[in-house]
Parts: sequence; C-alpha cells; structure tokens
Amino acid sequence: MRDLAVGLGYLWQGQRWVAGHRRRLGLGLLPGLVTLVLYAGALIGLAYGADEFVVWATPFAADWSDPWGGLFRGFLVFLVFALGLLLAVVTFTAVTLLIGQPFYDALSAQVDRSRSPDGTAPESELPFWRDLFISTRDSLRIVVRVLVWGILLFAFGFLPFVGQSVIPAIGFCVTGFFLAEELAAVALQRRGVQLRERLTLLRSRRLLAWGFGVPLALAFLVPFAAVFLMPGAVAGATLLTRDLLDEPNRADTDEPSNPPTGPTEP
Repeated sequence: MRDLAVGLGYLWQGQRWVAGHRRRLGLGLLPGLVTLVLYAGALIGLAYGADEFVVWATPFAADWSDPWGGLFRGFLVFLVFALGLLLAVVTFTAVTLLIGQPFYDALSAQVDRSRSPDGTAPESELPFWRDLFISTRDSLRIVVRVLVWGILLFAFGFLPFVGQSVIPAIGFCVTGFFLAEELAAVALQRRGVQLRERLTLLRSRRLLAWGFGVPLALAFLVPFAAVFLMPGAVAGATLLTRDLLDEPNRADTDEPSNPPTGPTEP
C-alpha cells in the first residue's frame, strides 16, 4: 500500500516542480488545448449519436414492455459513452504527448538534471524523426490494448450489480495504469527502454502506477484540468521513472550539485 502513496506523491511533486519552474510551462499548455478542442468535439458528437447507435444495435428491444426497454437502452447509452470517455482519457495523453513531444522531452530532461547528483540527464541517441516514429507506434499499441480492455469491460458491464460497481472501478485502474505508462514513456524512451520493458517495469509495481495514474485519470474528467495538469504529469512521471530504475535523487535545484574543490577549512 505504500507504493500507492508514493505514486500519488510523485504526481503532486511533478505539479510542484512545474509551478516552481514556470518558464517551463509556457507552450506546454498549447498541445493540451489543441487536443482538448478536438476531443470535446468528438465527445459531443458521441453524446448526440450514442442514443441512435444503441437503437440501431438493439432492434430486439423495440417490443419490450415499459419501462424495461427504455432502461436497457439507457444503460447501453451510458456504457457506450463511458467506453468513449475511457478511450478519450488515455488517448488524450498519447495525442498531447505526440503534438508537444519536443517540449515534453525537454521538460522531462530538465527534471532529470534537477534530480541527478551530477546534474546530467539521459539523452536519446536517435534522431528526432525516429523518436517520433517510435512514440507514435507505441502509442498505437497502447490504444489497441486499451480498446481490448474497453470491449471486455463493456461486455462485463451487462452483469447485474457487478457491472455498475466493480467494472467502473476496474476501468479507472486500467486507465490509470496506461496513463502512467504513456507519461513515463517520455523519460523511459530517452533511456532506450522499449514498450515491452516499460510494461514489465510498471507491472512489477502496479500500486505505484495506480497511485500515480488513477488520481490523474479522475482529474482528467474535470473540464480543462488535463490541459493544465499535463506538464506537471510529465514531470511527475519522470520522478516515477527514476524510482522504477532505482536512480539516485537529490533535492530539486536548477544548478548541479558539484562537490567543492580546493582546500576546505578544518
């Protein structure tokens, strides 16, 4: 259970780091804002079209007596929108990171430098276009995994009681885990850690990933919150990455902590 608190602590520390380095905020809000506008339009369209989709998909319920037909279709509309929302929360992060990759890479590297004992940060040896290709490919793989989970959760949502209580909780855990992976990927990719290794690392410390990702997933449901939280989430995920890899940390500062040189006073 300690890892839950540690994960939440990294999320908070990341927001504090960005608040204390406001010059790093700047354009970091723009990718999230662009993505938010796109996703808001898609979710509004889903809200208007979900009812028609459910009616088209369930012709057998047209002859059901009231109120069962209406309740059944209403519940399916809720599940369709919930599935769309789950996909939106996870893919929002992926799309925002792709749009703002140069900024978020630089921000993550600065967090590494501020916490590294020698004031250095791991750097990718790949050209920018190659890093972008890998990020896009891995994001698509994560989206496929989330889609599979979403379909399973949608199916189990039909179970009485369980579908209305346990399944939504599992959905937030799944969303939180993949959010943690997407955000930690910024720092891990600079270290040459591939997707399979990243997933293995996070699975070995699921509580840490949930402690970081689940509160973030809940916060992302608040309108505009994702835009303002993204830079701090990337910073916090970099701190989480250092923990996963057992890298040493020091107090946050803008200057490297070099050992003193020359004679010292007795």
